[in-house]
Order: sequence, then structure tokens, then C-alpha cells
Amino acid sequence: MLLSANPALWFLIVAAPICVWAAWSDMKTMKIPNKSVWVLVLAFAVTGVLVLPMQEFLWRWAHLAVILVVGFVMNMARMIGAGDAKFAAAMAPFVALPDAGKFAMLFSVVLVLAFLAHRIARATPAVKRAAPGWESWERRDFPMGLALGTALIAYLAIAATYP
Repeated sequence: MLLSANPALWFLIVAAPICVWAAWSDMKTMKIPNKSVWVLVLAFAVTGVLVLPMQEFLWRWAHLAVILVVGFVMNMARMIGAGDAKFAAAMAPFVALPDAGKFAMLFSVVLVLAFLAHRIARATPAVKRAAPGWESWERRDFPMGLALGTALIAYLAIAATYP
């Protein structure tokens, strides 16, 4: 551990722009780019090794593996998209294991709020004019990248406020 400040603050700094990119892309094209997944994984690899004790850093890679398997099964059951599963797996190492339950609750709230906000936005002509041609305005399914990215940003912002 080379940097002594709260790891969540460092993770927030590197992850937030990637989460915004994934959310934006998912709303626009209904796809989360594989590049955003790889960049998020790389961001954890570089930042995590600097801000976490080595044992914790190594264990957090198990978070990625577990969520990838769960996401793969959910994708096979047509519950979520493949990009959603991959992005959720890439997000997983950023969440401390003791916070997993809190993150799940936070994600549940963010998911409902993101869904409502998206549906209101797409029903608002001025918003649709500001973002013409976005696929999520026309499709019935929901751009889960919006909720995933927002949840990780919110979690890291909250965690960064605690020493």
C-alpha cells in the first residue's frame, strides 16, 4: 500500500469517469463497450495495488470472478445483458467485502431511481430533443449501465467520506 488516503477516494477518482462513459453509452446505444469494462479492470489493477494492502488487493479479484459467474448465469437466463454482466464483474473489486450487503441495498435503490429517471426523461420531449437518436428512448428494455455506474459512483462517494 503506497498511498495512505482512503482507498475509496482514489477508486472514485479513477472509476467515476469510466462509469459515466458506460452509462452514457448504454443509454445511447443500449450497449456497454467492452473497452469500458477492460479500462475499469485496469483502473482497479493499477489503483488497487497502490491503495490496498496486498492480501486484500489479491482477494478482491475473487469478487470479479464470483460476479462474472453470477452475471453469466443471469445472462443465460436472459435476466441481464452480457455487457451488464461484464461491467458488474469489473465493478466488483471496487466494493469491499464487508460492504457487499450495503452495496446491494444501495444498488436496489439506485436501480429503482435510475429506472424512474430514465422513463421520465424519455417521456420528456425537451430531453429527447437534447439527445436525439438515443436507442434507449425507443427500446422497451432498460439501460442497466445507468444504474450500475451510478451505484458504483454513489458507493465510492459515500465510502470516501468515512476514514
